[in-house]
Amino acid sequence: MAWYGEELAGFDLETTGTDPLEARIVTASIVGVHQGRVVRQHDWLADPGIRIPAQASAIHGISSERAAAEGRPVREVADEIATTLARYWEDGVPVVAYNASFDLTLLSAELHRHALPSLSERLGGVPIGPVLDPYTIDRAVDRYRRGKRTLEAVCAEYGVVLDRAHQAAADALAAVRVAVAIAERHASVAALDPAELHERQIGWYREWAEDFQSFLRRKGEPDAVVDPVWPVRGALPVHAP
Repeated sequence: MAWYGEELAGFDLETTGTDPLEARIVTASIVGVHQGRVVRQHDWLADPGIRIPAQASAIHGISSERAAAEGRPVREVADEIATTLARYWEDGVPVVAYNASFDLTLLSAELHRHALPSLSERLGGVPIGPVLDPYTIDRAVDRYRRGKRTLEAVCAEYGVVLDRAHQAAADALAAVRVAVAIAERHASVAALDPAELHERQIGWYREWAEDFQSFLRRKGEPDAVVDPVWPVRGALPVHAP
């Protein structure tokens, strides 16, 4: 059976901001999906330890007050998320995350911030993966399609229903369904096993980052730098929580 007919683990974070090296986890979900159906699910609500900006609350619906009252310490949440992801990988289940370099970098930064073992350390020091990122894959296999590449827009392109956008469980499930839909449309994606697809995405992401950096510099940002590393970006913060 092709990889997209086996179990896949969708992963999504909702956070305090848009910089993965500085933002903190607010909610998270990992959903095990087999042939379109959720077969297991893990959800978290964290107290991020900082105020949640109003613009972030407006997106995911979690206020600072609710997070403080109902959320668990972010250190515990980050540790459990990382342990759960590692178990999926150890079981041979690929992890699907839309714009994976954001979610996995942010999680890695939280682990580093709280002096917790990294994702790789939890796997005995081997690189994490396989990771499947529909954002990176779609951008590579349908490079010249016009329009946005948000999860909502790509769901519409591939006929995937996205209920409750920016709710972690809904976005995680949608990411899996989009990954499957891309494979069903593009034989070149379906033909690769998850490990091969992971390696291809490293190159695809680097090519995109280099092209985007060149574009920004041509448009008047001569010092623009776009990190080409996928699925976890380079330098992690060294400051205290």
